[in-house]
Amino acid sequence: MPRSPRLSSVAYSFGPGPLTPGVRALLYANVAVYVASLFVPAIVDWLGLVPRYVIERRYVWQPVTYMFVHARTPTHILFNMLILWMFGVELERMWRTKFFLKFYAVTGIGAGILSIVVSLLPFAVTRATYDANIIGASGALYGLLLAYALYYPNRPILMFFFFPVPAKYFVAILGAIAFITSMEGNSGVAAFTHLGGLVVAYVYLRGGGRGNFMAELKYRYLKWKMNRLRRKFDVYAGGRDERARWDRHVH
Repeated sequence: MPRSPRLSSVAYSFGPGPLTPGVRALLYANVAVYVASLFVPAIVDWLGLVPRYVIERRYVWQPVTYMFVHARTPTHILFNMLILWMFGVELERMWRTKFFLKFYAVTGIGAGILSIVVSLLPFAVTRATYDANIIGASGALYGLLLAYALYYPNRPILMFFFFPVPAKYFVAILGAIAFITSMEGNSGVAAFTHLGGLVVAYVYLRGGGRGNFMAELKYRYLKWKMNRLRRKFDVYAGGRDERARWDRHVH
């Protein structure tokens, strides 16, 4: 006589599943640097991103290494690695490991470079970042979140681990928070890096050819230049109003 199925055999799962090779390597690297920094605190200053050191002392490795340095409090690295696992695994399965690691590096390094550029702007709120030590993987992680929202815009994400929000709105809210925080002076030191990760990720993915970054930058520049010329010579693609319909394409 066949056995009836047991109700207790129903399985539940949390997260995207087992680690993928790229995510695993990044987790190991971050944890290794974190443990090393507990015994050698100078690692945080040496590998963290300080714009003044990069510009004046030529610490050119910092825009790369800062992504693997975290604060001594364990919640910083635990939260970041949780995000890496939850969103990185699914993206790596879709992209494959090579492109995933390339995207992670480009967004993280790009966010660091943009942070340096921002620190040179002649505003008090931005100059505060010139001597700050920027650490953490958040720049690259915000890039992963942006990519996840582009590929899975309606996938629900638990905001603050409680409210389900579509991915596209989740990332928009995070971007708005980062922008507002960046305008609050010293509290916005890392927020510029978060914004940088979002910007670089968007340009990178929208650049054509799965990440033609320079082509996208060139396209955006030419588009801006053409719009500027149109305004300068009073050129309008569709005319200013319906009364100019007869010659709307001739100016």
